[in-house]
Amino acid sequence: MVSPNRISVDDDFSDSLYCMVNNQEDFSLTPDQHDALLIIDVQNDFCPGGALEVPAGDEVVAIINRIAPKFQTIVLTQDWHPPGHASFASSHNADPFSTTTLHYGEQTLWPDHCVQGSTGANFHADLLSDSAALVIRKGMHPGIDSYSAFFENDQTTTTGLSGYLKHLDIKRVFCAGLAFDFCVRFTAEDAVKENFETVVIENACRAIDMDGSADAARESFLRSGVTVIDSTSL
Repeated sequence: MVSPNRISVDDDFSDSLYCMVNNQEDFSLTPDQHDALLIIDVQNDFCPGGALEVPAGDEVVAIINRIAPKFQTIVLTQDWHPPGHASFASSHNADPFSTTTLHYGEQTLWPDHCVQGSTGANFHADLLSDSAALVIRKGMHPGIDSYSAFFENDQTTTTGLSGYLKHLDIKRVFCAGLAFDFCVRFTAEDAVKENFETVVIENACRAIDMDGSADAARESFLRSGVTVIDSTSL
């Protein structure tokens, strides 16, 4: 697997891409019983002051709280790593944000974060989570990272989310949360592969944006058929 932060996007293409995926004139959506909201990794360690802070990550909370009541089905994901996880730079005596090769391919090495049972792994205190029907904990296997809500990074180990949503006759998923260019991106891409119509609510996400990874995510969404909207379209 190639880490998304290693994909570069031409600046001119990026500008036109942003216009294309965000051209929302006369575009609105009304969620119904066949829609699900996937709230991705809105956890303390990804918010300001956290071990793997996403810039302005806490700003998504109010937006998600505002749109969540529109959905009958809500799923939360939670990074839930054991100590010494293979994706941690400390496990390799390496620098954070460097890369290594694991058995499934290239892996970005992160600061220790979202360790099981830690305060950093908890959901943001202001996130209204009581209406969630399911919490998917991911990244639990010591040797495999997991960005996507559907599959671990080996693209083989499933979380069970796809089967759960299909059992509920969900046809379309809306993705929001952290980080736009990693876990939200991989979740959206896998949702398409699992034959869900897929929407990313960009202003309800924040990006790490390593080496152009945010623009790379937008490019990927355009090419894979993911719709990108603003929450005001709901």
